[in-house]
Amino acid sequence: MNNFNPADKIQDLQYFGEFGGVNPSISDSSTYTFLSAKTMFDTFEGNAEGCYLYSRHSSPSNLYLDKALAAMEGTETANVSASGMGAITPTILQLCGQGDHVVSSRTIYGGTYAFLKNFAPRFGVATTFVDITKLDIVEAAITPNTKVLYCETVSNPLLEVADIASLAKIAKKHNIKLVVDNTFSPLSVSPAKLGADIVIHSLTKYINGSSDTVGGVTCASQEFINDLKNVNSGASMLLGPTMDSLRSASVMKNLRTLHIRMKQHSHNAMYLANKFEADGIKTVYPGLASHPSHEVYKNMINPEYGFGGMMTIDVGSLDKANALMELMQERNLGYLAVSLGFYKTLFSAPGTSTSSEIPLEEQAEMGLTDGLIRFSIGLDNDIERTYQSMNACMKELGILQLENA
Repeated sequence: MNNFNPADKIQDLQYFGEFGGVNPSISDSSTYTFLSAKTMFDTFEGNAEGCYLYSRHSSPSNLYLDKALAAMEGTETANVSASGMGAITPTILQLCGQGDHVVSSRTIYGGTYAFLKNFAPRFGVATTFVDITKLDIVEAAITPNTKVLYCETVSNPLLEVADIASLAKIAKKHNIKLVVDNTFSPLSVSPAKLGADIVIHSLTKYINGSSDTVGGVTCASQEFINDLKNVNSGASMLLGPTMDSLRSASVMKNLRTLHIRMKQHSHNAMYLANKFEADGIKTVYPGLASHPSHEVYKNMINPEYGFGGMMTIDVGSLDKANALMELMQERNLGYLAVSLGFYKTLFSAPGTSTSSEIPLEEQAEMGLTDGLIRFSIGLDNDIERTYQSMNACMKELGILQLENA
């Protein structure tokens, strides 16, 4: 782990385009020709290395990105998909069938929660949702039918931190697979190096970083990815969440600057979190000593890339949250929008957006309050200037008191 630097692994990959280009050539074809029928048969059976049959199965452009993301996460290989959910759902369905059981963190992306709670039961797959930070409760939820332990490195939207190394020990003890969504913490955390079996990302977010592409990836062993892509029984192959080659090429280019961007996202978020907390705003950020899992996260991360760009503040009520977000957008401080990893700051009220799939009583139970604002902090050059403007917005709305004259 100590010698593993994911940005170096990405940098060490070098591809040449068909005509000597510094970017690999884009394979803009849905189907591929063969010089012999035997080669077509061998390719269909998965026995012809370097041959392509049909782009739903694989394409050169997708395999370039697969290789780069596997290098980044330290897994044998990877499989990109057309969205983050296009990576999450086939992965779970590949691991689970009728009568099987999942133990999942209670605070996860709303789409994942809805899939596990509402959709997976159609296939006979049940889920128990737990507080992932309480290891004894996690282990107690495991049954003889449990196949998957599922969590996010840093949870959406409450920023709870999963102790991946400890969860990996529990998973191995019970012979189940630990699946970790690492979307909030690329480069900062390497779950596979901490014992996770499968690492998932929504490429839509930090890895692509320009809010112009939807994509996902499953990073895992060669055996599992082969299973996912199996022509006869692979969930990714048969459900068809294939990433387009042009999109793969686009993400690949943006991946090259991820290390620079993550450092700036983390720097800016740390600065704002310290300032907001000092102002008396209830602030949750894993880089703050006040975060309940600060020490756990500090010991997990590659410190070069910091504590990430995600933070929350609680301004007391939905009305105040909405007014603040609208005013910040009006002042060009960012966008009232879901998602994360953009160059501008994005802010949203999770209870009425990205986590709206979670019933209100369950939101309350997990601490997802009305006044909560989730921030994806941008790449602002002068973060002090940004803070002063945000502070002025808060004072204007009475969220912060004006200093006595």
